[in-house]
This record gives sequence, structure tokens and C-alpha cells, in this order.
Amino acid sequence: MFGDYEAQRHWQEVTVNLPVEEWYANSSRNDLMYWGLDYPPLTAYHSMIVGLVAKVINADWVALNTSRGYESYEHKLFMRYTVLFADLLVYFPAVLWIFTARKPNPEDTHAAVKSYLLMLVYPGLILIDYGHFQYNCISLGLALAAVTSLAGMHDALGSALFCLALNYKQMELYHAMPFFCFLLGSCLREFKHGGIVKLLKIGVTVVVIFSLSWAPFLHSIDSAKQVLHRLFPFARGIFEDKVSNVWCSLSVIVKWKQVMTRDSILLMCLCSTCVCLLPSSLELLFRPTFKKFRYALVNSSLVFFLFSFQVHEKSILLAALMVCTLIPDHPFWCFWFLHISTFSMLPLLAKDGLLVPYLSLMCLYAILFYNFCPVEKQDRMVQSESAVWINIFIKLAFCISMVGVIILTLVAVMVPPPVHLPDLFSLVISVFSCAHFLLFTLFFHYCQFTSKIFPGKFTEKSDSNLTKSKSDSTHKARAVKPKTTKAKKKKQQ
Repeated sequence: MFGDYEAQRHWQEVTVNLPVEEWYANSSRNDLMYWGLDYPPLTAYHSMIVGLVAKVINADWVALNTSRGYESYEHKLFMRYTVLFADLLVYFPAVLWIFTARKPNPEDTHAAVKSYLLMLVYPGLILIDYGHFQYNCISLGLALAAVTSLAGMHDALGSALFCLALNYKQMELYHAMPFFCFLLGSCLREFKHGGIVKLLKIGVTVVVIFSLSWAPFLHSIDSAKQVLHRLFPFARGIFEDKVSNVWCSLSVIVKWKQVMTRDSILLMCLCSTCVCLLPSSLELLFRPTFKKFRYALVNSSLVFFLFSFQVHEKSILLAALMVCTLIPDHPFWCFWFLHISTFSMLPLLAKDGLLVPYLSLMCLYAILFYNFCPVEKQDRMVQSESAVWINIFIKLAFCISMVGVIILTLVAVMVPPPVHLPDLFSLVISVFSCAHFLLFTLFFHYCQFTSKIFPGKFTEKSDSNLTKSKSDSTHKARAVKPKTTKAKKKKQQ
């Protein structure tokens, strides 16, 4: 019944009318089976703020119990304005910051501005946030700001911003491993040059942010456990609807719920996710450069999306926004990924009546991308003669992929599915998109393991900091030696 619009409205209703102790607890006034709150505390606080504003405008929008199922043009317009306000407050500044932090590219002085605009008009995020009122712009904006903070060697600030993102949406766990490995690896490399102090600062920052965010729910263990239970509802299925990941694609052959218990499925997802995360994470831990960190964020989010438990179609946005930061580096691959990531959500968007905005935004994005960053531009990593045939094969695969997107879109929209297979087209789109995401995972892993620092990219302060501190100490040691030599000569004389 209803959808994400009603879920967001209901959370405002609950947080405005009930005490904080009842937000995540089942009661006669808060039926958790009816779109119960299942996001971290910062989402609840945000819902309360929006709900208080809604109550001032029209109390019927958030009236306890009696407003269930409420829907009107005015309220939807109000919700979209709140998304726009969140964009202006968090997401837009974060995107602007992440590209102004880049060194100027001598080949194109407007490269940062073009990348900034392409990231802002990414269709996937616009359709989900303004069509589903999900406010992904807040958690993703905080995560992007955290990435930029680490680029400027503001580790404590970056840790704080990422903790805020994680306490707004638990799906930011998709990015947690790269943050952990990069910060820990940096501290270990600087162990003799303030690494321990930096690690303590980061640890204190994390504890403080989590303590403040969870303070109303830490008065008892049962209260904290209830919130955690709502955030990780393992009782649900292995995936929601027809998501473009490995388990949904394999469900065509293997009916998971029929051949495995829920605990076995959980263990399978956990083991496969951990195993696939290891190469990228360990490489970043032992070689913690900022460029590798950016690729690791994409790789980690893709691995979680493809192999973890309880994945939603919208979770692909976590990978897509990090791919957006790589547009100046790999325009061809980024366009391909961003196009497929939005296409993979077509069944969800069509179900909510967003087909026209979907088609319009996809066409507009393709035109803008072609004019700002031509997709035929070669990546700098391609140098050898043997790569010519690889490029031809990749471009051929891209053309076949785009033709497939067009055909599947037309079929899904214009042809009714068989009566006995109502989810046929949705499943085909999921399998088609999943194959692409596996290819992109391999590509971005290759980029991470072979990455080098190019001029015109993000300022690699985090990479040069340790080298600088070592060279400074070496220069100081060398500066002392001549003095001792001169003192010995004076004594001999």
C-alpha cells in the first residue's frame, strides 16, 4: 500500500506527535508494520523538522493516525521544496567543493565547471529524490564533503562528516571500508610522524559524533537494540523487488528461499561480500593514496550492491555519485555507468509514474555529456598498440549496450508482459544491468590497482604529506652534521 511518499510523510507524523522514545518502538500509536521508521536518528530528526514546518502550513498533513494515506498536490509540492532546500543546503555546496578542490586542468580551464554541472543533473538522483522524496542528497552530500575533507588533509573533519552521513542513512556502510582503510593506512604510514595522535583524534571524533546522534536512545540497552533492529531488518528478503545484483539475477535459476534458510542466505551474502571487498580494501590499506581511495569508494559500493543482503534498486546511487567524481578522468566509462545505473531503476520509476521525466532527463543528460565531455575521448591509461583492438571491442560493446537499453525501454513501456510472468521485463532489465555492473566493477578495480597520479587531478596532499615529513626530518639531520664536524675541527686545532 502506498510507497516512499507515504513513508516519508508518516515519519513526519510520528516524529512530530510522539516522544522520541516511541519513534522506533511498536505501540498502539506507532504501528511499525505501517511504514515504521527504519533509518538512523539523523533521518528521524530531519523528519521531525520537516514535519514541524508542515504542521504550521497544514496540520492535516501530519495529524496522528488520521493522516494515513494523505496525498495532495500541495503536500507533494511542499515535499519537493524540502528536497530542493536540502540540495541547496548540503548537496550543491558539497559538489562544488569537491570540484573546486581539483587542480586546474591546463587542457580545459572549464573542466571543473562542466563536471560540476554534470554531477548536479545526474538523472538517477533527481528522479529518486524528487520522485520518491528520499533525501539521498543529504547523506551523499555529507559523504562527498567527507571525501573532499580528506583530500585537504582534514582527517578529523572528514571523519565527522562521514559519521553524520552514516547516521543519516545506514546504506553509507557501502563506503565505510574505504574510509576505514584509507585513514588507518595513512596513520600507519605516518606512525613515527604523528600517526598515533591522528588516529586518536579520528577515534575521538567518531565516538563524539555517534554519541551525540544516538544520545536520546542510549538511556537503556533495549532502546538502542530496538533502533538497531529497525535499521537492519534481516527478516526481509535477500533483495527488494527486481534489483540489478547477482542474487536477483541468479534467482532465475536458483530459488533462494526454497533451497536455503534465511541464516544460510545471510552467511552467503556476508562471506561473498567480504571476499570481494578484500582486494580493494587491502590494496588501499597498504598503499593509501587519495587517488586509490576514490576508486575504492566506487569498488566498495559496487561490491555491496552486487553481493550484500537486502539490497534496494536505489542503492546504486551510492556507487553512481562516486563515479561522478571520476568524470574528468574517465568520461566514457562514467557516462556508460551513469546511463546504465539510471536505466536499472526503470521498473521502479515506471511504477511510480515517472516515465516521462525519466526519458526527458536521460536524453538531456546524454546531450549535455556529449557537449561537455565527449565520450569518445580516450582514457590516459590506454597507451599500448594492443589496446587499439581492446578499444574497438569496448566501443562495440557500448553500442550494443545502448541499443539494448533502447529496445528494453520500448518493450517494457509498450508491450504488456505475459499474464503468467508479470515480472518478466523487470527481471530482464535487472539481469542486463547486473552484467554491466560486473563489468564496471572489474574496470574500476583495474583502475585502482594501476592508478598513478596525473597532473590536473585532485590535490594529492594526503600522498605527499608523509614524503614531505620524511624529507623535512632528513634535511634537519643533514643540517646538524656540518656543525658537529666543524666543532671537532676546532677541538683538534
